[in-house]
Amino acid sequence: MRSLTVLSGGMGGARFLQGLLHAIRTDKLAGADRPDVTVVANTADDIWVHGLKVCPDLDTVMYTLGDGIDLERGWGRRDETWSARDELAAYGVEPTWFGLGDRDIATHLVRTQMLDAGYPLSAVTEALCRRWQPGVRLLPMSDDRVETHVAVTDPTAPSGLRVVHFQEYWVRLRADVPAERLVFVGMDEASPAPGVVEAIMEADVVLLPPSNPVVSVGTILGVPGIRDALRATTAPVVGLSPIVGGHHVRGMAEQMLTAIDVEVSAAGVAGHYGARSGDGVVDGWLVDSSDAALVPQVEALGIACRAVPLMMTDPDATAAMAVAALELVG
Repeated sequence: MRSLTVLSGGMGGARFLQGLLHAIRTDKLAGADRPDVTVVANTADDIWVHGLKVCPDLDTVMYTLGDGIDLERGWGRRDETWSARDELAAYGVEPTWFGLGDRDIATHLVRTQMLDAGYPLSAVTEALCRRWQPGVRLLPMSDDRVETHVAVTDPTAPSGLRVVHFQEYWVRLRADVPAERLVFVGMDEASPAPGVVEAIMEADVVLLPPSNPVVSVGTILGVPGIRDALRATTAPVVGLSPIVGGHHVRGMAEQMLTAIDVEVSAAGVAGHYGARSGDGVVDGWLVDSSDAALVPQVEALGIACRAVPLMMTDPDATAAMAVAALELVG
């Protein structure tokens, strides 16, 4: 095995990648050379804040693998301070609900300056990674601007709905109100960033970690050309369920799946991705041990399936998940 490609969201994807790299570094992949890992990260969560381009999932992967993440929050920089946020709030500058830490601001300043100078996001990400040395090749899904927006109920709006940026739904509203509809701005006009299609086509295995299947992995698949590459690659594609025992472990997968009328279960997400033997994108699917009864249901879809522990409690447990995903497809 020479290369692995992972389509990743933020916190869940980053933690899975930690386990995958742990498995590689400790030679837990029996009979395999240490493969190169390419990560294609979701950028539809990106937002402009105070004139700065913020890429939450790219940064979460970069900081996590570069040992700079705040472990308690799961996002942002460790040992962060918040002086700039507090001063902006004192001036009454919105959005006050989205705070940027002082250390984190440096990353966004560098990114924004490079973008303003004409560099594409992929080149900017490569430059930022020179500092953090994440141990993977980190690519944005697209250099084009793509944003997820969420329609929520608002009786004061003429249509009865108000559309907010995904970050406002997640951070300010805390995903506590139903998502009536999802709107992916710029998706149809976007194209894969340089290297993305090649990373999928040339991989030995493609992994879909337990990231949100709708607004993380789902948005990556929504970029024209990426789903086609997954369908065409000779590499097996294996996913890990983000739903355990009928609930997400962290985040808002339940709300997002409900918004698109997909059953909130490990089998429901497998069906959402679909089998490559049909018109879907996965060959194999891991469910948690607690969902072992769903294995026949997934296999009936034409997807190889196995039940293993899927709780990322420590590096060894997460490494075991990565090894099981690779073993599922030989």
